[in-house]
Amino acid sequence: MQKSASQKLKLGVFTVLGTLLLVTALYFVGNQQHLFSRNIKIKSQFANVNGLELGNNVRYSGINVGTVSKIEMIGDSQIMVEMMIQESIRKHIKKDAIATIGSDGLVGNMIVNIIPRESKLPSVTSGDTIQSYSRIGSDDMLTTLNVTNENAALLTADLLKITTEIIEGKGTLGLLINDSTMAQDLKQTIFQLKKTSTGASKAINELNDIISSINKNESVAGVLLTDSVSGQKMKTIIDNLEQSSVDITEVTKNLDSVLKGVVSGKGALHYLTEDQSLVRNIDSTMINIKQGTDRFNQNMEALKHNFFFRGYFRKLEKEEKKKKN
Repeated sequence: MQKSASQKLKLGVFTVLGTLLLVTALYFVGNQQHLFSRNIKIKSQFANVNGLELGNNVRYSGINVGTVSKIEMIGDSQIMVEMMIQESIRKHIKKDAIATIGSDGLVGNMIVNIIPRESKLPSVTSGDTIQSYSRIGSDDMLTTLNVTNENAALLTADLLKITTEIIEGKGTLGLLINDSTMAQDLKQTIFQLKKTSTGASKAINELNDIISSINKNESVAGVLLTDSVSGQKMKTIIDNLEQSSVDITEVTKNLDSVLKGVVSGKGALHYLTEDQSLVRNIDSTMINIKQGTDRFNQNMEALKHNFFFRGYFRKLEKEEKKKKN
């Protein structure tokens, strides 16, 4: 009888301790999963959840505020993640908050991070869907690194080929590096370009000084630059000079034509300048005319003293004297 009571006592103590342990475990598990607190549901869509599972933590600014309660495919490339969030945290989460999926440490479980944003939007309510941002996964990073390594290997091979050709003196760059004569010529060319640039800069400065020294009110250049009337007159003079040049050219052509005609034996002028016999005849004729004029004067003088014509010439002399008086 006593043995049976002892066994019953041990059984009762074991049952009570087991019940206490079970209640304690359920309490901690429920508290961890926020089963005994007031919660709200918010959702977010992702293209890749990167191994997120039900029951994983949800953090807001680094604080555990809930758990993942549901993961559902809603399309070929979209996954809806439903989260249970403590009611006390709701007022801090705005409608423009962003949900991202990360890992709890380097090798920890996947978690959902809710990133706050400073705005004046109202807080979320149960059933709201917030924006999401998918970070690059480790597989994507490894793929990208693999492609980058392949490109780097190809680039290294090309660089090795280029440097080998340069060292061997191939191409323009190889000649510049290995050919001392070309390098000296290039140096001389750069020196001459520098010298030319210096001279051009000096000439431009001198030209600026000349332009600055022009008195726009008194100098001829200043008047031509500023006075439109004088400018128009100068334009008219230049037009007239151009027309005169055209006329002189035309006269020159005509004179050239006349001279060609004279030289070719056409016209009287050719005979006057080229025929020596005609010149001698003209000279002889002029001498005869002069001699005839002298003889005519002598005859007239003789007539004045002649008895028959003396009265006539005296009458003419009296009339001339009257005209003079």
